[in-house]
Amino acid sequence: MDTNKKTARIAGFLYFIYIIATMFADVSRTKLIVFGDAIATANNILASDWLFRIGFISDVLAGVLFLLAAWALYVLLKPVNKNVALLFLLLNLGGVAVQCINMLNLFSAVLLLSGADYLKVFQIDQLQTLAMFFLYLYKNGFMIAQFFFAAWLFPLGYLVFKSGYLPKILGIIVMIECFGWLMRPLQFFLFPAYEVLSYPSFAIGFIGEFGLTLWLLIMGAKDQPSSLAQ
Repeated sequence: MDTNKKTARIAGFLYFIYIIATMFADVSRTKLIVFGDAIATANNILASDWLFRIGFISDVLAGVLFLLAAWALYVLLKPVNKNVALLFLLLNLGGVAVQCINMLNLFSAVLLLSGADYLKVFQIDQLQTLAMFFLYLYKNGFMIAQFFFAAWLFPLGYLVFKSGYLPKILGIIVMIECFGWLMRPLQFFLFPAYEVLSYPSFAIGFIGEFGLTLWLLIMGAKDQPSSLAQ
């Protein structure tokens, strides 16, 4: 197997596993966190502590996998334009860093509800409220990371379009996805009452990133054009 195709399939595999890990973490949290209801959320977390912890680990691993996928894409696309490839790698790194640090807010809920001796100065309802506060902080931090995860898609899509060894249509869709995905954090912070504005980003994101992932995983990439060969 030529190097280009092998690198593309490694990138596709890492991206695919990242998507699976993210979906598992999201599903596990959706069952437990009830935003606006501190008591129900606290009871859910205490009753399914192990599930919450597994979801947390899945999210951290997803961050590592996402960065590795971006690195593999950097290796694949840097012959097209090394500076632009470095740009999308750094934007991805910024998003992963924000998201991983933000995970501390998520895990704070478990620590506050752990029943540790040093927390006995607080009433139970106070601890439940604090746990919900940190979960809201996590939600806001997650949306901050989306600015980076939206921004990295434009240079990525541009290089896919210009490469000559990946379908141009995928590059166009991924570039469009950059603006579609950017709607999500903008809506969250500027128009919180109009969540419907962010709905298109999910559809565009599924078509763009999942389409690129499947293509890389199944089809790989063509040989580099002679003009790009090192």
